Amino acid sequence: MSVSDALKLEKLAKQYQEGNRDHTVLDDVDLRVQAGEVVALVGRSGSGKSTLLNLISGIDEPSRGRVLIKDTEVSALGEHERTLFRRRHIGFVFQFFNLIPTLTVMENLLLPLELVGDSGVEAKGRALSLLERVGLGPRGASYPDILSGGEQQRVAIARALIHRPSLLLADEPTGNLDGETGQLIIKLLAELVREAGMTVLMVTHSREVATLADRVLTMHDGKLLEAAE
Repeated sequence: MSVSDALKLEKLAKQYQEGNRDHTVLDDVDLRVQAGEVVALVGRSGSGKSTLLNLISGIDEPSRGRVLIKDTEVSALGEHERTLFRRRHIGFVFQFFNLIPTLTVMENLLLPLELVGDSGVEAKGRALSLLERVGLGPRGASYPDILSGGEQQRVAIARALIHRPSLLLADEPTGNLDGETGQLIIKLLAELVREAGMTVLMVTHSREVATLADRVLTMHDGKLLEAAE
């Protein structure tokens, strides 16, 4: 693995048993993403995009092949080790926000830090700073259900970045928002990750969103194809 690689996939495959036959979701995917690169992944529903993110993050295990994030072979770790690695090194932004409704905005932000034993004055200061950056400085005591969809996604972005992950995975981050709000959110996300020099792999159905990436790849029937035009 090159020193400039933040993510490397080698012959990554995923199959499921369906009756008496195997169903291939991913078929020998190879990918190298350099540190600080923003890569967009497009393709039809069911083409394997979300499965790929689950394998990279260690939520699911590959049928064969390897996932390397920096110097760690994530695919060789046990389930508990993958969970600990994910908490420290990977950030997530999802389509449906996944905020915890019984926690305030500030508590949602602080949760990833608490899970890795990082709490106290510095942690709260980092959370306050991120809330300001996403335009929600006064909303720390609010609960998610009183926020608009765009505001909830801003909180979700701040939560994904607060522990300073080396890799950010985004799965249709604007899919649950209207067009105008989605454009504002993705521009904010792009600005924040560029400032942090973060590596990003983003699944999107939107060609407009994909134009903000350094590279656009297409997933088709479980295979990773050439860059989309």
